Amino acid sequence: MKLSTLTLAASLAATGAFAAEPVAPADVVYTDGAIEASLTGTPGNPEEGEKVFTSRAIGNCVACHEVTSLSAAFPGNVGPMLDGVGSRWNEAEMRGIVANAKIMYDGTVMPSFYRVDGFVRPGDGYTGKAAEAIEPILSAQQVEDVVAFLMTLKDE
Repeated sequence: MKLSTLTLAASLAATGAFAAEPVAPADVVYTDGAIEASLTGTPGNPEEGEKVFTSRAIGNCVACHEVTSLSAAFPGNVGPMLDGVGSRWNEAEMRGIVANAKIMYDGTVMPSFYRVDGFVRPGDGYTGKAAEAIEPILSAQQVEDVVAFLMTLKDE
């Protein structure tokens, strides 16, 4: 029985059927603002990343950033234009910026999309009470998806 279990486990591991647990926001390791390792161990999906980027209900990146190739309504002009961003930063730097831009850019108004601590008394909705636990704005996979999308925006 042990041999069968070990054989099954080895087979699943070889085919990638085991999903790695995402890195928790508090456990993310930053190196000069960059995050070298994937947060999920799963490659990001650029199509899903574009959905997160353009959706007001999820990432709402278009509230501050413009990408010429997108037809998103009301592209913002608070943050920098992101045309060619995949040629300016590598994947690790991009992951760090999306997860918590405040580490790389002190004073930025960009939200920390994968952070759950270090806030100054965040509220719980409109109750006026302090929040007991905070969830990140984006999941680890959504961060990877947005990074994959942004990495497609290369200078020609």
